[in-house]
Amino acid sequence: MSLKTYPFDAARYLKSEEAIEAFLEDIFEDGDPRVIAEGLGTVARARGMTKVAKAAGVSREGLYKALSNNGNPELATVIKVMKALGFQLTAKAA
Repeated sequence: MSLKTYPFDAARYLKSEEAIEAFLEDIFEDGDPRVIAEGLGTVARARGMTKVAKAAGVSREGLYKALSNNGNPELATVIKVMKALGFQLTAKAA
């Protein structure tokens, strides 16, 4: 008997606003720009990449590229995506 495995996809588990908010807090706490970009991509996929891209005013393909593991989105893109997801970027003391 062989064990069948599937790649883990966090987007499948981001079904509530609370889960998404906790996930976003974790990725921003990490501080690694690649983790943040990829994490935003995960949330966008959970919400529907086409819907998020349209709300952010960017192309779907461009959003996939910017929010990939190798992406390097501009700050303006990050802010637009956060707003499209219903969140805002804020600062707090460390």
